Amino acid sequence: MIYKTAVITTAILAGSEAYAPAPKMTMKSDMPSLQKIATAAVAGAFSFGAFTPNADAFTKAESNSLSYLQVKGSGIANRCPSVQGTGSINVNGKQKLVDICLEPVSWQVEEDTTDKKGNIKKEFVNTKLMTRQTYSLDGISGTMEQKDGKLSFIEEDGIDYAATTVQLPGGERVPFLFSLKDLVAKGTTSGPIKEGFEMGGPVTVPSYRTGLFLDPKGRGTTTGYDFAGALMARQNGASLSEEEGGSNNLFKEDNKRFEVLKGDVEFQVKSVNAEEKEFGGIFVSTQPSDTDMGAKVPKNILTKGIFYARFE
Repeated sequence: MIYKTAVITTAILAGSEAYAPAPKMTMKSDMPSLQKIATAAVAGAFSFGAFTPNADAFTKAESNSLSYLQVKGSGIANRCPSVQGTGSINVNGKQKLVDICLEPVSWQVEEDTTDKKGNIKKEFVNTKLMTRQTYSLDGISGTMEQKDGKLSFIEEDGIDYAATTVQLPGGERVPFLFSLKDLVAKGTTSGPIKEGFEMGGPVTVPSYRTGLFLDPKGRGTTTGYDFAGALMARQNGASLSEEEGGSNNLFKEDNKRFEVLKGDVEFQVKSVNAEEKEFGGIFVSTQPSDTDMGAKVPKNILTKGIFYARFE
């Protein structure tokens, strides 16, 4: 379930340049879970290397010392603080984790590709970010405690989702809701939190569109039309479900749904500041993209980046 240190490290460093050639990552098309997809995409696909933080990284104390005017327009609000240190933190009883921050570094989308022999396979391709610097998650809080002999974290509050859009090399744009909602992460050990500590678990990915959204033809879930009346195709049953005798071509477009899907995220601690009770590291997230309110099949999104957390 948890990724190896060197593999995750190099996975984050890879794919930082938009449209760079993606490593060849093959997988079976019948794998049902996002966890298996992430494992196939990351494990063994990258060369080994060392994690090197950004040269312009800043600590939480340095971030708190900045004024509003210094932060405004600088992009710092979209950045996660770095942690310096190699200590450890013991978790006794139920403790509060605050200021959790996730800053994505690269995004990849699973696509069907054809090799030289004509075989169709799935691989994650690099994308170009289209969203402005509003894609990081910040201010997330929750509780951590010992459960079943291992550390467990439950997310409770904060800015735990962000609307993001990436563009594939062919020009197709893929919107998705980068989410950490309802995270229940279980650690590999009972602690302490130190370099190499890993934890992960499922997250909830709400619908990219809300119930009040209307498509270009005025169709919606709670407001708008049930179907586009001007479409002649509805008269021959093209807008009906297969159970109703239709061809199902337009049924998904008419039948708007607020879909709540599932994703998965894994964390690995790289540094700990025991004096300030803070730690940071890297993460890998797998989740579905937008379904256009049930009209499209979601794509699998592989997000890699850095994270920060602090005990209150």
